[in-house]
Amino acid sequence: MSIQHNTGRILTTHVGSLPRPEDLLDLMKARIGGAGYDREVYEARVRSAVTECVRKQVETGIDILTDGEQSKPGFFTYVRERLEGLVPRPKQSRKLWPAEVDAFPEYYARYFKDAMTGGAIAPVVPLVCTGPVKYCGQDALKRDIGNLKSAASAVKHHAVFMPSVAPSGVGSNEYYRTEEEFFHAVGAALRTEYQAIVDAGFILQIDDPWLTEVHSQDPSLSLAERRKIAERSVEALNHALRGIPAEKIRFHTCYGINEGPRVNDASLKDIVDLILKVNAGAYSFEAANPRHEHEYHVWETVKLPSGKVIIPGVITHASNIVEHPELIAERITRFAKLVGRENVIAGSDCGFSSQATYNPEVHPTIVWAKFQAMAEGARLATKQLWR
Repeated sequence: MSIQHNTGRILTTHVGSLPRPEDLLDLMKARIGGAGYDREVYEARVRSAVTECVRKQVETGIDILTDGEQSKPGFFTYVRERLEGLVPRPKQSRKLWPAEVDAFPEYYARYFKDAMTGGAIAPVVPLVCTGPVKYCGQDALKRDIGNLKSAASAVKHHAVFMPSVAPSGVGSNEYYRTEEEFFHAVGAALRTEYQAIVDAGFILQIDDPWLTEVHSQDPSLSLAERRKIAERSVEALNHALRGIPAEKIRFHTCYGINEGPRVNDASLKDIVDLILKVNAGAYSFEAANPRHEHEYHVWETVKLPSGKVIIPGVITHASNIVEHPELIAERITRFAKLVGRENVIAGSDCGFSSQATYNPEVHPTIVWAKFQAMAEGARLATKQLWR
């Protein structure tokens, strides 16, 4: 058994991003906005925020933990800090989830205003590749690894993971001749980060919400065209992961949207073969929200490859309702009966604060209550599965 398998009980984890303390958000805002800030004070607060976040995860029952992405102001800011060759294009329109927005324009006009920009520390600005992509985030990566190692060393835990972006999710291409060449160039750059995370003794989590987006959200492309793009991105990712043991990697995909109608989400049955092509030891996906909870049936006909683990969401990031532990246990046992009790780790659908914001959709106090409910649900499921 690897550290990504259960041994005698159901383990718990989550996807990675968690709300940041308000005083840290204040410091981030000053730093990003160009206002005067004390770098040493800022770095010290990031360290203490990671320590607090790790301790809180353990206290609420998380077995496989991370730093909560406390140092990252937002996804696009993180990518710009780590990769050369990408530039922001604030005036370039980037229509997120076009099929969803076209179906519910009034809802999403308010959603983007309130959820995506209201209180966010860093704006969501499209990134475009205009030159050779190179990794430049060594200092930031070293800081993050050091902070997480220090915090984890002070608590009892099963394992530690650290997220990193998939090559396909960093921006659009204006420099390389083909999208395939672009994906491989980004993958070659990100390999530095992938290898460093594993060398630090952590599980590497690859974040790839783009896989589902390309499969379900671009109505201008045929299904065959979308699958071809997705297959190229998986190929580039696997090339970037070459030589890294699969048991040290977990792959997360989701739909990018938190609370919303979600009627255009790709079905798990349509993408599960692409997910399983990724060279990972564990696969994390949404399974707790009402658009996807029924999809555990997929595993009645799809065989989980030997040695692999699934991390279905048994709590959702899209609602402030705290799931009942008995329902969580039921969700866990459904999967365990289909793929084996040792091959199911309880997780969340997605992260709870991918953007650092003063106004996360799920209140921070409720996030911790959800983790406690998940831990209790895992205990109930363990009693049923190992009695």
